[in-house]
Amino acid sequence: MVASTSPRSSPVVPVVIAVVAVLLAAVAFIASRPNETARSSSATASGGQSPSAPAASENDPLVRLARRTPNDPLAMGKVDAPVVMISYSEFQCPFCGKFARDTQPTLVKKYVDSGVLRIEWRDFPYLGQESMTAALAGRAAAKQGGFWAFHDALYHNQQPVNAGKLTPQYLGSVADKAGLDGAKLVTDMKRPELTEAVNADAREGQSIGVTGTPAFIINGQPIIGAQPTEVFEKAIEDAAKR
Repeated sequence: MVASTSPRSSPVVPVVIAVVAVLLAAVAFIASRPNETARSSSATASGGQSPSAPAASENDPLVRLARRTPNDPLAMGKVDAPVVMISYSEFQCPFCGKFARDTQPTLVKKYVDSGVLRIEWRDFPYLGQESMTAALAGRAAAKQGGFWAFHDALYHNQQPVNAGKLTPQYLGSVADKAGLDGAKLVTDMKRPELTEAVNADAREGQSIGVTGTPAFIINGQPIIGAQPTEVFEKAIEDAAKR
């Protein structure tokens, strides 16, 4: 797990932490991009991407993070799609939930289904133990080929942060409602290789300066936060043109 926060008596505190983390993430991303133009560097903590951002080189470390693994159960879209969006996310984050409910369905319909975009999920469970528990459930759902169905079901009825709701039993019931085998999911959550896979994603995010979620990389260009859908559409279309 990237970081651990103890459950609080009020769910407001972890949300404030998430806001601060997003601000820090924006600074870290910008600082890690010394070759950006001055206007590109003016992207704010809200995650807006400068429309004049230059094309990223194939040797750019952020571009090379795209895995393009065939049959990856935590990815959707063609393996050779011209644009890859990496999404560092976690299931407790309210802003990740907002993106999943309000923006991702539009991007899937408009760009994934047409072969332009590939979305690759990365686990970044930084809000507490329940975040790690949910991440393991997502990995277990992926073993059944149902990660995205589980993802949608969990975000559709997203629980308050660190409220004690995300138990294995609850997550198993979510899996059942998503058409998966909930009992098997709960058993598979204990597999050590799933813990290592989640931690590997988290280490990857930390290595490039991610400190909060959601954080996205679209063909090497960072976007921080649950930005309006139009921000993602422009970034994807610009990347596709390049």
